[in-house]
This record gives sequence, C-alpha cells and structure tokens, in this order.
Amino acid sequence: MAEVLLSLKNITKSFGNVIANNNVTFDIEKGEIHTLLGENGAGKSTLMNIITGLYKPDSGEILWKGKQVEINSPMDALKLGIGMVHQHFMLVRNHTVYENLFLSVDKPPFLLKKQDILDKINGIIEKFDLNISLNDPVWKLEIGKQQWIEIIKLLLRDCELFILDEPTAVLTPQESQKLFEFLKGLRDSGKSIIFISHKMKEVMDISDKVTVLKKGEVVKTLKRGDFDEKILANLMIDRDEEITFERKLLKEKKVILSLKDLYVRNEKGLSDLDGLSLDIYKGEVFGIAGVAGNGQKALAEVLTGLKKVERGQILINGQDMTYSGARSKYIAGIAHIPEDRKTMGIAPDMSVEENLVLKNYKDKQFRKGIFLNFKKIRENAIKKVEDFDIRLASLDQSVRFLSGGNIQKVIIARELSQHPQILVALYPTRGLDVGSAEYVHKVILEERDKGVTTILISEDLDELLRLSDRIGVIFRGKIIGIVEPSKTTITEIGLLMAGHKNEN
Repeated sequence: MAEVLLSLKNITKSFGNVIANNNVTFDIEKGEIHTLLGENGAGKSTLMNIITGLYKPDSGEILWKGKQVEINSPMDALKLGIGMVHQHFMLVRNHTVYENLFLSVDKPPFLLKKQDILDKINGIIEKFDLNISLNDPVWKLEIGKQQWIEIIKLLLRDCELFILDEPTAVLTPQESQKLFEFLKGLRDSGKSIIFISHKMKEVMDISDKVTVLKKGEVVKTLKRGDFDEKILANLMIDRDEEITFERKLLKEKKVILSLKDLYVRNEKGLSDLDGLSLDIYKGEVFGIAGVAGNGQKALAEVLTGLKKVERGQILINGQDMTYSGARSKYIAGIAHIPEDRKTMGIAPDMSVEENLVLKNYKDKQFRKGIFLNFKKIRENAIKKVEDFDIRLASLDQSVRFLSGGNIQKVIIARELSQHPQILVALYPTRGLDVGSAEYVHKVILEERDKGVTTILISEDLDELLRLSDRIGVIFRGKIIGIVEPSKTTITEIGLLMAGHKNEN
C-alpha cells in the first residue's frame, strides 16, 4: 500500500455566508499525480490556499506524513516540503534568473555557498534540458521559461509535494509534452503532484487519480482506469443536458477587416507587432494561436482602440480606422472581451445592471433627457440575465461577487448588446470551467451564424481547432502561418508557434 504524504480530513472554510469548502476529505499519496477538477467556485483555489498556508480552515485536520500539522503561512508549507507554482508567477522581473533562484534558497546568508547552489541549479537545467541562461533578466524570458524558474525554485528547496495551477496555459504543445514528461519523472522519483487543469485531454494523459469538487464538496476520487472524459465532465458540471452546437459553412469570403503592415511598440520600446498583415472574412471565426507574449494582447488592444499604431493601416469594410480610439471603434462595430475580465472587463464595485450598460448608457433608450432612465436599465438587465443565463443573487449586487463564468457572461451580454460586426475575444475561456467555457463557445458560434466576425485569441489549441474557420499563428509580432483546422495537426501548429515557418 502506497504511503500517504498529505491527508485532508473534513476541511471546512467559509467566507461570511458562503461555504467555500465543506468537509473536504482526500489523500495525496507519495509518488502520484493527483488532479483536482471542478467548476469555477467549486472550492479548488480555497483548498490550495489552505494547503499552502494562505488561509486557515475553520475546522478539519491536515496530516503530513501521518502527523497533524498547522500551516499558518506559505513559509510553513515550504518548510514541510509543499510548494506551489501559481498562474501568476512570483518572480522579480528585473533580476536575473540566477538572482531569482538564489533568493529562493532557504538558508542563513553565512551558510550560503554560491558555487554549491550554482552547481545544483546547473545540474537541474542540464538534467531536464531546459535551455535557460542564468544571466538573462526574467522580463526578457518567454513565459514558458519563467514557469520553469518557478519549478526549479521548488526543486532547490527539495519540495516533496508540487502544486501546479493550470501550468500549460502559457506553453506550446511541445512544451506541454516536455512538462508532462518532467512531471512523470518527478513522480517516478517519489515526488507527488497536485495538478489543476480544465483541459480534459491533459487530465487523461497525466493523472494517476482525479478528485472532483462541486460546490465545495468532494464528489468522488477516481483512479486511472476508472474515469474517462465523459465521466469526469458529468461529475463536474451541474446541468441537466449537454450543450451542443453545429457549424455552418461560410456563404462567401468577403474581407471585412484588413490589417496592413502593423507596427506597435510597448512601454519598453520593444516591438509588440512587427509588420503584421492579415485579411479576415465577414462571418468567420479567425483563431489566433501563439505562445503568450508574442503580440496577442497588442493586436487586441490595437483593434479595439486601446493602443496606438506606430505605422500601418486598419481597414474595416474599406474604411480607415487606424487611429480611431476605443469609443470610435465601438461605434464602428467592434466589441471586445478583454484578457483580464476582473480589471478591464467590469467595474467591480458597480452593480450587475450598471455593468450591463457601461458602454451604451448614453443611448436614448436609457435616458430621460439628461437623466438616466433606471426603469429601462433594469428592464435591460432582466432580459440580459435571462438571455445569457447569468446566475446571481440580485441585480443590485456588485458584479465582483459573481463567479468567473458569470462575470464573463455579463461582459459578453454587454458587448453583444449593440449587434457588433466584429468581436475581439482575448482568452475568453481562460480560467473557466467546462460548462462556462462551452457556453462561451456556443455564443461565439451563434454570433457567427448571424454574420458576426470573431477574432478568437486563445492558448487552448483544442478550442481553436473546434471553433475556428482558419487559424493564424502569431510569432514575435507577425502572422507566420495560416492553417485550416481540417487540414492541419497540433504538431504543425506547435512548430509554427515555436517559430518554424512552413515554406511549402
């Protein structure tokens, strides 16, 4: 029988009247990859914050190697041998790789031997063929390499339990496969991993066990061989029937958006877009694939008037919109689902009904002379909540108290309310559970059938292949290849994402 490394017994945690974890009980054995699955709001993040010492449980016990422990801080967790790689990395961006790694070593300064630490770091880099220069500042590195730095930090501390939260979100398929091989090697050496992901294919590939959470409670823990994608989805999702949708062929290929030789620089003076050119058809879903940091965000911001073009041209239906601001772009028919829904997509302390009219409160339908027509604003909110299945306690509640999926529905409902010509969707399902993500997919394809063009920027290749009519791969600010989902492979897209242009 395998040795139990970490045991959670009846862990309960509440925030006011909301129960985030309710009598959660499960074990992590030594030498296993244990995946945690659940919809947004299922309690995964709260549970990981308890394990790593950011929260204290209201009740219940944590056992480490059979002994009851109290984890009151992340430092307590690290001393036990528990480390976590968060979605947002904990790195000093202006310091070098070596400096970041050196800072993570938990020893008094007078005991630190720089050469010993350097030898250990180089040994890890060489063993796993990571191709990382220790002298580079972190801000210069690709996101995937920054993630490896976080993992090396935990290896330097000799952690026995690694928690990885959506680790493949910033990786190419090849990098993801390399990470999986690395994690399996860790497991085989006796380390344990808690793996959090919404991508079912990844879960099937890497998991020895899966624990499913729903509404703060453990639904079931299953061993490999006892689960498949359908079983896990049914355990996760709280709905009566599966969402289904069909794709229709484009009737014609009429260019609605033309981007000509766009150049954009960031605040550091470096190129975000470097001569990007692209034609997009009316009514198509055009997917943008690429490793994070290759110009995706700049492209979305340029299209929605949030960033200025250094040179180049943006034509919408032949009209030059290159230097138009966000308001003009919105009036011209461009809607936007931003990357960070909580900081850019909503006014968090305003109510749901107020957020639903943030962009069109000046319209005559919502005004009585110079005053707002609150009756019409309420009627609009009631209709949007029903049409987009937004789950909430009250129209008056602050939108920030909604789950991630419901915040995204508020944004989508608002952006589509003016019947746009073009929807720019930047990572629209990032961090969403299976049910919420499928709902977003359904809306995108329904809008496609109405003639709306969607530019879908995503890190999820399965999502892009499922929804897109064409996929453009962005690398260092340029589109270096365009493929059709039915005529390509993930390997081909992955090579393009790594900069290997197909000359055929």
